[in-house]
Amino acid sequence: MTAPALHPFRTCPATGHRIDRQAERLVRVNAVAAVVALLVGAIAALLLVLTRWQAVHLLPAVWYYRILGVHGMNMLIFFIIFFEMAVLWFAGTVLLDSRPAAPRYGWFNFALMVSGALLVESMQWSGRADVLFTSYPPLKAHPLFYLGVILFAVGALGVVGQFFATLVIAKREKTYAGSMPLVVYGAMTAAIIAVITLVHGAAVYIPTFLWSLGLIPAVDPEVYRLLWWALGHSSQQINVAAMVAIWYMLGALTVGAVVLNEKVSRSAFVLYILFISMASAHHLLVDPGFGPAWKIVNTSYFMYMAVLASMVHGFTVPAGMELGMRLRGYTDGLFGWLRRAPWGDPGFSALVLSVVVFGFFGGITGVTIGTEQINITVHNTLRVPGHFHATVVSGTAMSFMGATYYLLPLVFQRKVAFWKLAKVQPYLFSLGMLMVEMGMTFAGSFGVPRRHWDISFSQAPFDVAFSPAVDLFLAVMGIGGILAVTGALSFIAIAVKSVFFGETVTEFTRGVAMEGVPQGLTHPPVHPKNADELNEAMHAPARGIAGATPGTLVLVAVFLVAFMLYYFTNWKLLTFLWKIG
Repeated sequence: MTAPALHPFRTCPATGHRIDRQAERLVRVNAVAAVVALLVGAIAALLLVLTRWQAVHLLPAVWYYRILGVHGMNMLIFFIIFFEMAVLWFAGTVLLDSRPAAPRYGWFNFALMVSGALLVESMQWSGRADVLFTSYPPLKAHPLFYLGVILFAVGALGVVGQFFATLVIAKREKTYAGSMPLVVYGAMTAAIIAVITLVHGAAVYIPTFLWSLGLIPAVDPEVYRLLWWALGHSSQQINVAAMVAIWYMLGALTVGAVVLNEKVSRSAFVLYILFISMASAHHLLVDPGFGPAWKIVNTSYFMYMAVLASMVHGFTVPAGMELGMRLRGYTDGLFGWLRRAPWGDPGFSALVLSVVVFGFFGGITGVTIGTEQINITVHNTLRVPGHFHATVVSGTAMSFMGATYYLLPLVFQRKVAFWKLAKVQPYLFSLGMLMVEMGMTFAGSFGVPRRHWDISFSQAPFDVAFSPAVDLFLAVMGIGGILAVTGALSFIAIAVKSVFFGETVTEFTRGVAMEGVPQGLTHPPVHPKNADELNEAMHAPARGIAGATPGTLVLVAVFLVAFMLYYFTNWKLLTFLWKIG
């Protein structure tokens, strides 16, 4: 007698969503693969920061550059994209109550991605791919390195195709009513940008693979740089769209955030699709092969449309949180809603820290160094990694960590292990990363080069005299790196213990706190029955947005002042360089 087959769906006790079991398993394996890549990347990060900290200078030159390549591939490609694949499976099925498209093919794509990642890892650790993350020609790696990248990209592109097919299934089978949920819409935006990005990846890595095999004589370095940055930078724009989608999701789960205007938020996502990839051009602003018209158009007029999209989300996400809290009765003063927010919920603290550091540090520095004239003072200095660590790490990775604290009980059906540690982990990680980013940015402002093993030039016939302040900034970076890696390893320990050895949780009793379960699940942030009337009153013409979200408007004003001061300061520094005034 055979055992009865499991029902293809289960019902989430917290959200009421139908969860397809096959899709759930694909969410799990992709998330686990992401955490493994994060572990490798975090160990590499610790070695790197202790080498760039000149007083320690841990690694020899060969291993420094080798580990730098390992860190880049694991953090910017493997960790981020594996987690994004988990987000696509989750958004396309769980949030739409839909069955997945061709789940068996999903396992094939996952196998392709893992195989590709392992090929790249083996080539890098064995010293056969010491070409750094950018792998610029004429540097040449072993053919298996390029093949691994291609396999990984093909697998990811296959998952994106399955996501689109799942959206079609959900629409045809009418598994959701009305328009597509905003979180899923954001995930769809990330998927569309992923297609654009991966097509450029094929355009650059397939010829390079053939070159490494000796089948074609050469790869033009300038063409390679143009196409590679359409992959290397645009892949981080996938992160931005996925991150913003997670912001909206965590806001709703943690404090009952509402969307101020669906059309405006969706329009901002469309602007990402149309313009955000053009920001890749800021890596090419010092290249002589591109004309000034191309550089100015890409890094100003077009890129500013993507900046507008980020500023829209930068307002609507916190404003939606404020309005959600006020609708629940937290109406005292400008910031009473923020003061009484659930700061002990790691999902909420991760959300807020992600928004703040991404906006204030990553966003302001990104727009500034993307300006053609200012870029000449920034290019290939430590200011560049200072910027993208604020966006990709403090922004994207922090939001992914916050989402994990909710995915563990919802998808893995496990309580969050080491709960007290989990509550402080977002603060530890964010503080460490902020120190890293500030140390890099200020050291870069004094001309400290990017990706350089020894800024003392001890074995060179010449040296460069840096300001004594550089030692202080590199020390801040080094100490911050230790704190950030400690925060990352804490997150990994929490995730591994929860998934493989954690306590099972299948029910959530409303109103009863549970150790290891975020309060957004045990105490759902439900609005009162008359919330619609209250919302309408807050949006009355006499009050407008200013009346509905006064605290957020003050925070936005602070952001704009900080933006103007930083931007003006960089132009002032440029006048010193050009001997103007």
